[in-house]
Amino acid sequence: MEKFGKSQPVKRTEDLRFLTGEGRYVDDIAPRNSAHAFFLRSSFAHGEITELDVSDAAEAEGVHAVLTCADLEAAGMDIAMPGSVVPNRDGTKGAKPIRPMLARDRVRYVGEPVAIIVADTLVQARDAAELILFDVDDLPAKMDTAAGGEMLHSQAPDNRAFDWGMGDEAATEAAFQAAARTVALDVDDNRIIVNSMEPRGCYAEWLDGRLHVAQNGQGVWAHKGFLQNAFGLDETQVRVTNPDTGGGFGMKSMAHNEYFCVAQAARMLDRPVRWMSERTEAMLSDNAGRDLTSLAELAFDETNRITAYRVRSKCNLGAYNSQFAQFIQTQLFSRVLMGVYDVQTTWLQVDGFYTNTVPVDAYRGAGRPEAIYVLERLMDRAARELGVDPWDLRRINFIKPEQFPYKAATGETYDVGDFGKVLHRAALEADHAGFAARKAADAKRGLLRGQGLCYYVESILGDPSEGAKVVFEADGTVSIYVGTQSNGQGHETVYAQFLSDQTGIPADRITVVQGDSDLIQKGGGTGGSRSVTTQNNATLATVARITETFAAFLADEMGVPAAEISFDDERFRADGSNLTPTMLEVAEMAREKGRDDLLSHHERATLPGRSFPNGAHVAEVVVDPETGSVVADRYTVVDDFGNLINPMLAEGQVHGGVAQGLGQAVQEHVVYDEDGQLLTASFMDYALPRAGDLPYISFTSEPVPSTANAMGMKGCGEAGTVGAMAAIGNAVQDALWDQGVRQADMPFTPLRVWEMLTDGRIAAE
Repeated sequence: MEKFGKSQPVKRTEDLRFLTGEGRYVDDIAPRNSAHAFFLRSSFAHGEITELDVSDAAEAEGVHAVLTCADLEAAGMDIAMPGSVVPNRDGTKGAKPIRPMLARDRVRYVGEPVAIIVADTLVQARDAAELILFDVDDLPAKMDTAAGGEMLHSQAPDNRAFDWGMGDEAATEAAFQAAARTVALDVDDNRIIVNSMEPRGCYAEWLDGRLHVAQNGQGVWAHKGFLQNAFGLDETQVRVTNPDTGGGFGMKSMAHNEYFCVAQAARMLDRPVRWMSERTEAMLSDNAGRDLTSLAELAFDETNRITAYRVRSKCNLGAYNSQFAQFIQTQLFSRVLMGVYDVQTTWLQVDGFYTNTVPVDAYRGAGRPEAIYVLERLMDRAARELGVDPWDLRRINFIKPEQFPYKAATGETYDVGDFGKVLHRAALEADHAGFAARKAADAKRGLLRGQGLCYYVESILGDPSEGAKVVFEADGTVSIYVGTQSNGQGHETVYAQFLSDQTGIPADRITVVQGDSDLIQKGGGTGGSRSVTTQNNATLATVARITETFAAFLADEMGVPAAEISFDDERFRADGSNLTPTMLEVAEMAREKGRDDLLSHHERATLPGRSFPNGAHVAEVVVDPETGSVVADRYTVVDDFGNLINPMLAEGQVHGGVAQGLGQAVQEHVVYDEDGQLLTASFMDYALPRAGDLPYISFTSEPVPSTANAMGMKGCGEAGTVGAMAAIGNAVQDALWDQGVRQADMPFTPLRVWEMLTDGRIAAE
């Protein structure tokens, strides 16, 4: 660890400005002369637009422009939003209907933007929106994830977006036919609304024929490319910046309709235009997460070893293809399909359907939490039906340490792991042996205690390459330019800490620069737990370049060949020379000699492979059978994140991830009515976990360093969520099992749990 990070729990340096109100968010930095944008959104889930008259609104006080989709097209814009497709099982491509930036001809979900109104003040823009004559010929709302119903898009006549498969279907069926036992379980993974602390927002301005868009996202370069395409500009004509951002969680990595519309309004008016979402607006229009159902099946031999695994899923895409949705429940789900278990015969089949709801896209984990939730809920059910302890069933089927590197059935190669060691540590930390006594004590009080285990694995995703630029400034400080984007994770701290560890430059003299497409040529942004691993890998490459060039420069100063000069992470040294300069001292020497070429260094580096964080989550819940309330009482996490740069920040990421997983499992209940109206469109109706809803979360590191990168690291950004959902779900199922409940699905709200218990008692009679 001395070479690749000292693993010190350094406090977050950025917190000082956040906690004192000095953070600079997009709504804080918009130009003072900006006009305000407001979006008229559809209140209909589905229908043909029969009237859209904006003339009165355009004449209203303070209004400068009202734009519809027809106006965007007339301006020469490509109005199709980015969207990905996967191949169908027959080799054709999944459906790819156009998702217009503003509704064109038809509306397909409540909250879909129909027009943008730009005025001197937000109040004026909002008032003008009420003057728009907007009418729709209602069509039936398609709300179920099944073929048929009212057609949303001509490209998908039965509303099926894709029919995708991976694996060997025939071999899997043969294994099931030959199995000693098979176990099946239907698993629901409920829709969530992301609800980042800071809603989405942006401003746009055109300066000297050049477009600048500032947005609170998760990176700038992908959005720069989307803007180039939409406006037909070359790369020199677009700049995207990303200031402080109050949470993203995957949702803010997407291209959203509003950014393009605001940019066009700014171009048309030759004036900056700003927009900030309100909370209910966000709940109606932000990409949702999860929303799938799966039938999962395991085949076993006589020794309780798994011989085959089969999953058939139906996922809700919402009204359109979003940027990544088709990939999330297919290819990204498949990355960890078989989890940590040694099984080579698998089949994954996924059908995606359009519905009259807001589009679904990435949410913390993007496919991997969904896959692990299905698998780990099924493992618990299998243990019950086989009469085996659920911890032992996992141990029997673990990939063994000697099997690494291990190529999974879906093609992923796990580099290292010791799942048995991690699980053993989890049993100790969670006091697994004392659970029976705790359960008995609660039973005396009329309460139901359950324990749930989830052993997860996830894969870091996204571009494996990243760049880093290190600049030695004239004032004796150092700037490091990075291609990722912090949304609150502590990047400014950990990047400075890592560079300090490698160079000896004091961390308080290092400034992390991010979020500006003009300042670094390329970057992959933040998502898929990639940031610290890929960025520090690039930092290592840049430090190696600095060390090499500084040694060549010092050869004359020290009077020895460059090859004889070493660097010990603090000073350059050579036998026979009394000079032992630090990097900052070498930079100053170079500046004095006019060697400005030695003051800026940039390198890109590519990871040789993905890393696979893994670990065990153990949850204990207490259920009140009289009310159905579920309280998370104990929560233990033992993670293998490889080598940690800053254990405190890693623990914080786990805590946040667990909170989001627990929130989805216990509280977050999205409800649409049959007409496609969102009934949970405010915090009066949609519950998020608060501090009092969370137990103490015990975190322990049990590392097996990765061989897929020089630092031995594994990503930690999404792991908490990946493990939490199944741990809580299995705990609730365990608490309810003896009451006759055989199907316990999220969210475990008091009413739903009370109804499960009531139905279970009736079934048991």
